[in-house]
Amino acid sequence: MGLDDKIDNASQDTAGKVKEGVGRATDNERLEAEGRNDQAGAKLKQAGEKIKDAFKS
Repeated sequence: MGLDDKIDNASQDTAGKVKEGVGRATDNERLEAEGRNDQAGAKLKQAGEKIKDAFKS
């Protein structure tokens, strides 16, 4: 997993957490759901990168 990918995935996860928190604080269900989706997407990308790394070894 390249450093750029790790940074992109971490920033997407962090942005998702922020969106979810803001959505929860403002009672905006759509924004809260978007935040959860962003976090899930980042986790899937991280898992995919780990699998690729495992096969490179």
